Amino acid sequence: MDRALELARNGTGLCSPNPAVGCVILDAAGALAGEGWHEYDKRDHAEVVAIRSAGDRIGERTRGGTAYVTLEPCNHTGRTGPCSEALIQAGVARVVAATADPNPLVAGQGLERLRQAGIAVEVGVGETEARRLNEGFARWIVSRRPFVHMKVAMTLDGRIAPAPGGHTKREPYWVTGEASRAAVQQLRWQADAVLTGVDTVLADDPLLTDRSGRPRRRKLLRVILDSALRMPLDSKLLRSADGDLLVFTVTPLERDKHAQELAKRRIAELTARGVRVEVLAAENGRVPLGKVLDMLGAEGILTLLTETGTRLNTALLAGGPAGGFVDRLTAFCSPQIFGSDAAPAFRGMANPVRMDAAEVERFGNDLRISALLRAPWSIA
Repeated sequence: MDRALELARNGTGLCSPNPAVGCVILDAAGALAGEGWHEYDKRDHAEVVAIRSAGDRIGERTRGGTAYVTLEPCNHTGRTGPCSEALIQAGVARVVAATADPNPLVAGQGLERLRQAGIAVEVGVGETEARRLNEGFARWIVSRRPFVHMKVAMTLDGRIAPAPGGHTKREPYWVTGEASRAAVQQLRWQADAVLTGVDTVLADDPLLTDRSGRPRRRKLLRVILDSALRMPLDSKLLRSADGDLLVFTVTPLERDKHAQELAKRRIAELTARGVRVEVLAAENGRVPLGKVLDMLGAEGILTLLTETGTRLNTALLAGGPAGGFVDRLTAFCSPQIFGSDAAPAFRGMANPVRMDAAEVERFGNDLRISALLRAPWSIA
């Protein structure tokens, strides 16, 4: 199963909006017969890839063997046929699945079909790792909203930028070290989209691209919340826009004809630069976060990484449904103290946010603390 999980990770960045799945098949004597993982553009699921890698004649090496797969084999026809039937035809005697599938179209049916065919089934080996690998898919397949992964880089006293005067406008200020910043690139590689607010654009002029150097099927979608369309036309985001920049804004007040005309002109300017602009009805004068998540989910965005400032960090954590919108919080903590005049990571939290079962890892001189705030898997 460790090998199957390793194979599944090869599909990260290449399988969305499908889950990342790996499969290893041993023959009846326990020797490796075939293995594989899923890539969306190659269509075949991991089980079929593994079966085919065992040889041209299906069942020649797999009959009587054991298939280790990181996710329950599907039992329905979508872009491809059922993986449960492929395993039955391959003649395996045993299937070990790391976890059941959260997809309501599967949800135990694949495992039951295998049992009906007389195949021994075991579930739960490597479950924690398998579910971690597909947090985004689990959230999206059930709610049709992306898994929201908040990244915060902050000092020991919870500050994300120095006090006024300590930061050159429209230049990045690195709170954390190079090792942490490289780790953030890995988070971007694992995500389908990254989100920030116009305040961050005005302060840091970020690029927000995936610079991990690792393969991905589609470009990282860069999403900007800009209620008043203040993003500078010479920003790095606009200069690099190539069908991968999406701006959400809000409809100006009906009585403010001047604001409406300005918005119309600015939208035309952004569109001419290859930017997609979505105009939504405002909530308290702001872009409605719930609607943004609904629209991104409808476009097959499974995982949304947020790299935002004080106001949006707070709104994402405290707004919306109980517990906010954030599924996982990852904080990179630098051993620095900026003081109370510096920009806080969060402000005005009505209720504490607790990070249970937090994972702690060192990156250079920084600490990364990561934990689930909302469990994306709704199945037992």
